[in-house]
Amino acid sequence: MNGPFKIKKILNNNVVIALTEQENEVVLTGKGIGFNQKQGEILDDTKVDKYFVLIDKSEQEQYKLLVPHVSESFIGVMNEVIFLISEKLDTDFDEHIHIALTDHLSFAIKRLQQGLGVKNPFLIETQTMYPKEYTIAEEVIQLMNHKLNVSLPDGEIGFVALHIHSAVTNRSITELSKYSLLINRLVSVIEDSLKVEVSRTGIDYLRLVRHLRHAIERSELNQPVEAHERLEKVLKEEYPLCYNLSWKLIKIMQKELQTKFPDAEAVYLTMHLQRLSPN
Repeated sequence: MNGPFKIKKILNNNVVIALTEQENEVVLTGKGIGFNQKQGEILDDTKVDKYFVLIDKSEQEQYKLLVPHVSESFIGVMNEVIFLISEKLDTDFDEHIHIALTDHLSFAIKRLQQGLGVKNPFLIETQTMYPKEYTIAEEVIQLMNHKLNVSLPDGEIGFVALHIHSAVTNRSITELSKYSLLINRLVSVIEDSLKVEVSRTGIDYLRLVRHLRHAIERSELNQPVEAHERLEKVLKEEYPLCYNLSWKLIKIMQKELQTKFPDAEAVYLTMHLQRLSPN
């Protein structure tokens, strides 16, 4: 949304409440957007490098409630963070990330200052499932550490990556965390069934996790999977352990997600399992 915007209230140097030409209230957030501005004036956006417009009413109210609880300098850095994400993604994303990521990272820094660390048990799964978001999140944490003189742990990269993916897909963090937990559980079942320890840094693990992620997405979108009856027959005869295990995993996913998986998924999953099998 483009201006002109009439300034209604200045929350701080980096956040202002404004009115559009149609008298709709919006929240503008940008580094220095409120500096030397006055209530009732038309925003001089030539003095503002970059800014975001929060349009959704519920998001505006949440953001207004959050702003007084974080420092101006932090809000300024978060504006740089959001722009870094937007430039790297080059796509539209849910404006809720302004609230969710600001809230998460401000709390993470408070915990860090209090000596309270929070481990991320799904860091590798997150990196494997969302490699693009993870790479961007690495840059976000580097920027935060540099600008705010903190040392956020690597686990925060995974949390930020989930927030980025959530904003792109409009899926909640709770939902995405459920997928990570499910895949972690499936890998444990595979290790127990095949009597192997799967290297979390190996290429076969990478392929397996990405396949499981895509299988889950196909199931939720009810997308068909091309059937290979001859291949299925061969795999069933040659690799019965992996074939039966593939169906065990599918049943776990179906129960957890309350969705249906096409029979052909077992074929592709069997091939991934065979790569992990010691026999």
